[in-house]
Amino acid sequence: MKTILAGFAGIVVLAVIANYALNSAGFSSQDKFSSDSVRLEDSY
Repeated sequence: MKTILAGFAGIVVLAVIANYALNSAGFSSQDKFSSDSVRLEDSY
């Protein structure tokens, strides 16, 4: 049981690190798929 919980904790840590790393590298879908003819803004 301890091994499974350690694995889940490792997955969560890896997911958080990957999220920050990919966002800082510019791999968001807004950065990749927006162009002059596509507007991806919040217009509420």
